[in-house]
Amino acid sequence: MPLKVAVLEDDSTLRDDILIPGLIASGFDAEGFGIAADLYRRMLAMPFDVIVLDIGLPDEDGFEVARYLRAHSKLAIVALTGLRFDEANKSAAQADAWLTKPIDMEVLTAVIANTRRRVGIGSSGDSTVKKWRLDEYDWALYAPDGRSVELGLSERLIMEQLLAAPGEVVPREDLIVALTDSAYDFDPHRLEMLIHRLRRKVSSVLNLSLPLRTVRGKGYTMLPTADPRAESREAAE
Repeated sequence: MPLKVAVLEDDSTLRDDILIPGLIASGFDAEGFGIAADLYRRMLAMPFDVIVLDIGLPDEDGFEVARYLRAHSKLAIVALTGLRFDEANKSAAQADAWLTKPIDMEVLTAVIANTRRRVGIGSSGDSTVKKWRLDEYDWALYAPDGRSVELGLSERLIMEQLLAAPGEVVPREDLIVALTDSAYDFDPHRLEMLIHRLRRKVSSVLNLSLPLRTVRGKGYTMLPTADPRAESREAAE
């Protein structure tokens, strides 16, 4: 079975005209993404073995994406960069390999193959994302490991909106509309407080970090999660 490779690169020419065709020609099953949210959504259904990650994403922190993938999946990470980083920065990203642009496809394919052997990837499926979920018959939020935390009405309404669009940015306005019939009279700071209390409740009850990210100036996104034990370590830090 060919190795499944995700390519997160915002440069569509490099991604679609060079990297993806080159990887496919070398026998890999490759799929490209321009933004991290698209990758996260795809990971809900498609298991990947390796990600080729552009660290210099213009609208996102590539180091943060790398750290998130390292904590919540078993993907091998090959980082691409147009800049020179010191060893401390490279260590912070926790990538398995680093390549500097422009990319030589022969080198990239060799690095991916070597990374596969080094990290011991045997078959696709290790990166399949387990989901947080709501149960329609009770008021609980279930973690990927099956444990649950009871929610209040407002918390459940928020999670219904977020879990209906995994990996997507849900605008603050949409969450406010879900919470009240008088959106114009609703204090936005109340939403921030509800989110804060929800995160704190999950951390306190389950010792897990809820993968609910604030997208500054836009809203919130619920990221997929693969490894509850990694989340437990995050919550303890």
